[in-house]
Amino acid sequence: MSPSFVLARYVGAAVFARLADEGARVSILLLVLERTGDPALGGILIAALMVPHVLAAPVVGAIADAVRGRRLLYATAYALYAGCLAAAAAMAGRSTLGAAIVLVLAGCVAPLLIGGLSSLLGQLVPDRLERAFGLDVMSYSVAGIAGPALAAVLAGLAGAAWSTVGLAALVLAAAAILITLPLPVATGPRRLASPLAAFALMARRPRLGAVTAGTVFSMAGFGALPLVAALIAADEHRPELTGVILSAGAAGGLIGSLLCTRWPIRRWRPEWVVAFCLLATALPFAILILLPGGWAGLPLFALAGGLGAPVSVAVFAVRDQESPPELRTQVFSLGAGLKVTAAAAGAAAAGLAAGAGAAVILAAIALCQLLGAASVVLVGRVTPTSPPPRSIVSQAN
Repeated sequence: MSPSFVLARYVGAAVFARLADEGARVSILLLVLERTGDPALGGILIAALMVPHVLAAPVVGAIADAVRGRRLLYATAYALYAGCLAAAAAMAGRSTLGAAIVLVLAGCVAPLLIGGLSSLLGQLVPDRLERAFGLDVMSYSVAGIAGPALAAVLAGLAGAAWSTVGLAALVLAAAAILITLPLPVATGPRRLASPLAAFALMARRPRLGAVTAGTVFSMAGFGALPLVAALIAADEHRPELTGVILSAGAAGGLIGSLLCTRWPIRRWRPEWVVAFCLLATALPFAILILLPGGWAGLPLFALAGGLGAPVSVAVFAVRDQESPPELRTQVFSLGAGLKVTAAAAGAAAAGLAAGAGAAVILAAIALCQLLGAASVVLVGRVTPTSPPPRSIVSQAN
């Protein structure tokens, strides 16, 4: 089986799974509003889906690293996620407790739709990892653009419940593709690692700890973007500008990921790519403070989104090079979970500071990028190190 064919099928599974993950928040909110008109309840159920990402990631990742046959585990997890979404479609607005429970279960396996899925690329296409990581980042960008839109369109055509069920069907399609991928079955004894093992590894390995710290700061800033977009749109008296701004950023990310696929970043050390791009990302946000707002700022939002693509590709490269096989999925899953949590924290902080206006929050977003760049440099220098295992060296080559 050719590596190109394997990679194409992987990308198909990744796009389907992440479309559902991105769209689920929109469909659940629309479903609650349709049945109860209570946005606060919608927020509670979205939190039930999102909060378990970082809490469950180390445990789910450790289990994925320990099992012999990953295809069955991933297919089962995806089927559980799909079933929980379908159950939530039936219970949301009718049984709040029941809907919250099934969404918490979905959130517990969700790390295998994001970082856990990315961790498989080292086994699937070890000789094409740079291109593979670029395409993987592209799948996130496509999902970020199309997932919420797909959920909204389906809700408009058939109702929010069917929208949620449709997203569940996408996860099942991802499972059907994933189970055909040529993932090797592990041999020899397998041991369930501690849920804290990935944290300990990040503390011991300077490159891994550095890029993780940098992206946490960066995503805390990016989590505030939806509120900034809404504030700018309100100032311009153009409500539709909110979606346009967010779409510009997502489109920039898509273009950036395609460029990374065409021109890999192999000439530079990936941790320095992360530091430089985070530093550069602060610039468009700083310029936006000085602009009057509105349509003139769209290219700057797109530029900020585009600079995020090489950051993600470089972070994946560091995770791949620094993670031993027995902790690989846990590291990828935990890293993704930390980013989701940081974005949620940034959104919450921006909500509390909304009264200060868009300019103040834009300055805070720029500051977060600068702190991210600084943390990559500082953590990379002061974290204690140990030599990488031979398996990491062979995977990197």
